[in-house]
Amino acid sequence: QVRLVESGGGLVQAGGSLRLSCAASGVIFGINTMGWYRQAPGKQREFVATISSRGSTNYADSVKGRFTISRDNAKNTVYLEMTSLQPEDTAVYYCNGDVHVRLGVWNTYWGQGTQVTVSS
Repeated sequence: QVRLVESGGGLVQAGGSLRLSCAASGVIFGINTMGWYRQAPGKQREFVATISSRGSTNYADSVKGRFTISRDNAKNTVYLEMTSLQPEDTAVYYCNGDVHVRLGVWNTYWGQGTQVTVSS
C-alpha cells in the first residue's frame, strides 16, 4: 500500500511564503512524475506544478516565478516552495505521484491535502 502525506500548510499573510512537503511511503520501486494541484472552495481542482524523475518541471502560468517545485528521489519526497503568496492562492493543496509498485505496474496516488490560507 502506497501513501502520500502532505505537510507544511497553514495561514500566512499576503506576500508571505510557505514550503509544502509530500512524502511517499510503502512498497515503491520508483516514482515517475510527481506534482502539486490545488482546489479552492467552489472550484475544480487545478494543476499547479509537476516535476519528472529527472527534474524537468512545469508550472501553471498563475504560479510561474513565485512557486518552485523540487524533489528528493532518495526520500520519495516532493516539495513546493511558495513565495509572494496572494489570497487567490488559498486552497487545499494536493500532491500526487506516478508510482512503480511492481513489475510493469504504475499507479497514480494522491495525498489527503493540506490547507493553505493567505490573508489579505
